Amino acid sequence: MSITSALVLYAVIWFMTFLIVLPIRVKTQGDLGDIVPGTHAGAPEEHHLKKKAWITSGVALVLWVIIGGIILSGWISISDFDWTKNLPTNL
Repeated sequence: MSITSALVLYAVIWFMTFLIVLPIRVKTQGDLGDIVPGTHAGAPEEHHLKKKAWITSGVALVLWVIIGGIILSGWISISDFDWTKNLPTNL
């Protein structure tokens, strides 16, 4: 795995993890009973975005190490997903 593909793999894992972590423990304006006129009641009041970004980075790093290790070990390769046998065999 090259450096570029390792960075892309980390970025994909990071954003997927971030989208999962983002709605956790969000306090909306409707929950707190302080709705600003012109906004939706579901608009976040306290989102803890910085903390969620750090949590996401840690979880993504652990997942990246595990998935990268599986890819580099050869336990799962691209040819394992070649159900039509159209890919070259040297991958």
